[in-house]
Amino acid sequence: MKDKPNKIKESAADYAAKIFTSKKDFHKEQAKLPIEEKIKILIELQKIVLKTQKQEPGERLRQVWKI
Repeated sequence: MKDKPNKIKESAADYAAKIFTSKKDFHKEQAKLPIEEKIKILIELQKIVLKTQKQEPGERLRQVWKI
């Protein structure tokens, strides 16, 4: 039974390694996008933030870029 915790740790480490590799590959592909596509993605992220975060009183007005 002592082997089971080690196997769980190993499989968790393998899983984490796969996640980090996938994330690294994703960012490499995103870096290859043209600047126009990156701006479109940024604007979509701004829209999400605007919808999901509450505007606090006195806080600077948030807005989506108009391009």
